[in-house]
Amino acid sequence: MKAKLLVVDDDPDILTMLQDRLEAGGYQVVTAKDGRRALELIEQEAPNLVLLDIELPYLSGLDVLRRMGQPKPGVTSVESAQSDRHLPGDLEPPVIVMTAHGTISTAVEAMKLGAYDFLTKPLDKDHLAIVIQKATERESLRRQVAVLRGEIDSRYSTIVGSSPKFTTIIEGAKRAANSDASVLLLGESGTGKELFARSIHQWSPRRQNPLVVINCVALTETLLENELFGHERGAFTGADRLYKGKIEMADGGTVFLDEIGDMSLPLQAKLLRVLQDREFQRVGSTKTISVNIRVIAATNRDLKQAVKAGQFREDLYFRLNVINFTLPPLRERPDDIPALAEFFLKRHSLESKHAGMKLSASAKAAMLSYAWPGNIRELDNTIARAVVLSPSEEIEPESLGLTPTEPAHPPAPVREQADQSSAQTFPYMNLPYHQSMEEHSRMLILRALKQSGGNQTKAAEQLHLQRTYLARLMRQKNLDKELPADS
Repeated sequence: MKAKLLVVDDDPDILTMLQDRLEAGGYQVVTAKDGRRALELIEQEAPNLVLLDIELPYLSGLDVLRRMGQPKPGVTSVESAQSDRHLPGDLEPPVIVMTAHGTISTAVEAMKLGAYDFLTKPLDKDHLAIVIQKATERESLRRQVAVLRGEIDSRYSTIVGSSPKFTTIIEGAKRAANSDASVLLLGESGTGKELFARSIHQWSPRRQNPLVVINCVALTETLLENELFGHERGAFTGADRLYKGKIEMADGGTVFLDEIGDMSLPLQAKLLRVLQDREFQRVGSTKTISVNIRVIAATNRDLKQAVKAGQFREDLYFRLNVINFTLPPLRERPDDIPALAEFFLKRHSLESKHAGMKLSASAKAAMLSYAWPGNIRELDNTIARAVVLSPSEEIEPESLGLTPTEPAHPPAPVREQADQSSAQTFPYMNLPYHQSMEEHSRMLILRALKQSGGNQTKAAEQLHLQRTYLARLMRQKNLDKELPADS
């Protein structure tokens, strides 16, 4: 696809010359003779690059730059780029200013307003070609970064859940996001602590700056220290260049320390200094580096118990535990399971190009009766697997592959008399779990068929099953040989 260039100049001869030269170079060219028309074409044509003369009718080149709200070099955030009204939802193109020798000071002012570069007239064709090539390559990379950042943000931007307990946590996290206080996220593995950390960062004033994730359990102590603080050239064998650590890279943003409970005691002491003084030293250096960071930490360990056992520094614990949230396991928020399942189903069906897939009523019931020991991560993986393995667009329980576990909500104790009555009504209740469930399934199907007069279509509707799935169950249980087909 050809890059589209907008050339703005009030001299028709220069316009014609540049258009011919650029089109011969493989570019698509649109032109404007004044500043007002230039702004219209920037919005309508979305060019990849603008060649802009300074002296223009109606609006000067400087006025055009001001109204574009041109971002500074290196800014890729859509939000920060939109300081004016002209390219909503998009990134403004880079601008190369064209100026006469006598207006160099004006060109410098244009650079301050955000212009990418400037060229003096008369234009040198070779220099022009090099500058345009570099500017369009930079613009392409800038847009790719914006798209990738948008994809990452969208993947981690949605916290699904409306149960009262979870809603209370979300509201508290949004309030905490506006401060720089350290946040400690607690909870079982798979409850969404990293997603929560990313959301707190996105809700905070630091959202335009990096969120750097550090897994404290994935690396050895030496490697983790290097990852956190970086090293100087020659600090150790193989250190042939300076390496900036992730804490330094996160300056102005947020550091997320995942599995902080597994960090070694010596590293805990070094991290404590970062939290207290916001400064550190690279490995092999005596120079102190100051950073402006916000720290969010997460663990599935009981840190109070770890402090008592001498495995975690008490002073670090209190530094991290300024604000804390305990994310509930999925079994304690069953009302959120259907919404989470639909969210993951939509994402995975789009990724695997199986749009239109849905969960059957029996599949939803199976998920609600499962305890989810792996929490949200297990639910995500279960839906991803079902999308791949399901033989039809409607996902049935067998495609979920859930193995029996303890019920998510154990029934309240009942009287022995009630147990005896149930055993008399349902004699298979005294059988082992799988055999009991098999017999109960047979009983439900036989009852529905009896009530429908043997009509399998009506029986399937009564059981909220697909007709084909009921037929498959009947074949598996050898019921199809005992009963007549639909009349």
